[in-house]
Amino acid sequence: MTTPEPAAPSPAELLAMIPYAATLGMTLDDATPDLVRGSLAWSPGLCTTGGVMNGGALMSLADNVGALCAFLNLPPGAGTATVGSATNFFRALRDGALHATARPLHAGRSFIVVRTDLTDDQDRPVGQTTQTQAVIAPRAPGSP
Repeated sequence: MTTPEPAAPSPAELLAMIPYAATLGMTLDDATPDLVRGSLAWSPGLCTTGGVMNGGALMSLADNVGALCAFLNLPPGAGTATVGSATNFFRALRDGALHATARPLHAGRSFIVVRTDLTDDQDRPVGQTTQTQAVIAPRAPGSP
């Protein structure tokens, strides 16, 4: 008899692991190892001049959605940390919501690379982030 695999965390459970996501106002729609989708509503508090959503807010959504994608591709007991991230911006977001779709490009033993596409409510490209996440092996019992 085999032990059943533990159930994958729900989107709500995943968001609860990241307090910053709640502070930001991020929502999570889908969360599987192959696809993570989340969004962030435009608000004046997330803007720079001219009512444009700040690039840091765009990058925060991409980083969190991408990190969750990496997390869902980890071996049991392992952790992850961002070691590299590059974002290209294509258009400003002045209303509506920002949507992020993350997919793994590479899930290896040492690194996971995730591409996150950012779009607006009309599905127009707003930006794209590629991030590299280190795979942190679980600590052996009794190790510091």
